[in-house]
Amino acid sequence: MESFSLILAIVVVTALAFDFTNGFHDTANAMATTISTGAMKPKLAVAMSASLNLVGAFLSVEVANTISKGLVDESGIRPEVIFAALVGAILWNLVTWLVGLPSSSSHALMGGLIGAAVASAGFGAVHGGVLVTKVLLPAVAAPVVAGIASMVATRSSYGIGGKTEGEATRKGYRTGQVASAALVSLAHGTNDAQKTMGIITLALIAGGAISPGSNPPTWVILSAGLAIAAGTYIGGWRIIRTMGTGLTDLEPRQGFAAQTSAATAILASSHLGFSLSTTHVVSGAVMGAGLGRKGGVVRWSTATRMAVAWVLTLPAAALVGAGAEAVTELGDWGTAVVAVFLVAASAWIYRLSRREVIDHTNVVADPPAEPSGVVTTAIAAVTPPPAGTVTDGLTATIPAPAAEPAATAPAVPPAATV
Repeated sequence: MESFSLILAIVVVTALAFDFTNGFHDTANAMATTISTGAMKPKLAVAMSASLNLVGAFLSVEVANTISKGLVDESGIRPEVIFAALVGAILWNLVTWLVGLPSSSSHALMGGLIGAAVASAGFGAVHGGVLVTKVLLPAVAAPVVAGIASMVATRSSYGIGGKTEGEATRKGYRTGQVASAALVSLAHGTNDAQKTMGIITLALIAGGAISPGSNPPTWVILSAGLAIAAGTYIGGWRIIRTMGTGLTDLEPRQGFAAQTSAATAILASSHLGFSLSTTHVVSGAVMGAGLGRKGGVVRWSTATRMAVAWVLTLPAAALVGAGAEAVTELGDWGTAVVAVFLVAASAWIYRLSRREVIDHTNVVADPPAEPSGVVTTAIAAVTPPPAGTVTDGLTATIPAPAAEPAATAPAVPPAATV
């Protein structure tokens, strides 16, 4: 085993910084519905989630092995490539956190790794079969499966227990939500914390610190678990607001159905070694729960924005990772430039976030109004409202019909005077 080099130490620290952003970026996956329905207080919810993320990090290394051994050719990867990949992943995480979009931290990491690897060693450095079977296909299938399962569970819940409404019933479902949220947090630790373990292990292999094919060392597992737990405890309140109230309105039984379906999908994927996006799974489950209740509404404008972010995550992080790798190839000073850029960009994004502070005191806000659709706007344009009525902020301009002039009596000549 060779000694730790400076660049290897920088990569490890940067990887743990990514793990921290992953924690607060994905807190909403486990706790958004629990907080929005009032099942748990915000600070207590994130504390529980952080603890279980740490526990989950020790339960499996299958996903870590997918990252460190399967996605790219580890024999041709330098530590600088890993550093460039992490730069792309961290910046994408921070940008989407700033605008409150629950994008995939997992895909940001893999996109950055793919872009940096291609910039360094060409397209042959990426194992296309692993990318398709263990990354892209689960990305498409997982939210659909979780959404259908959640919708069926929600409808079954209302169908079987529809007549058992009341405070006792709601309290029971809130208790179930706490249990299911704990399960999601545990599942998140088994999947997302391992991605950082995998990237650090890949860096250690690239730097010659451990032999190729090695599993993550114990200190890597512990440090990755602690980093994601700390980030989770900070709380990604902006994304919690979007996931909890911006996507749909959930009752306790819907939240329970969504979280249970999501946890099942995440745990199954972790067992199979799929590098699944927990964000995609939970978002699909939340939408399924929203559609499962009669009269439930999904705010498709928010869902569309999320879908666009999902599509852009891999290529955007890959482009930043490739650009960062091109600069690091210039030598040590190039690596220093990329490091300074990462710190400066992160500080700038944080400063922008202070313009509108969202924390545990105001995370549960009134849901945004869904904008009028094309049909509604067209109907409003051709159907004039009553005169003087204000509708949707527009004052009717059609004048009221003029009143008929009052009939005038015929003029009576003055009486003759004598």
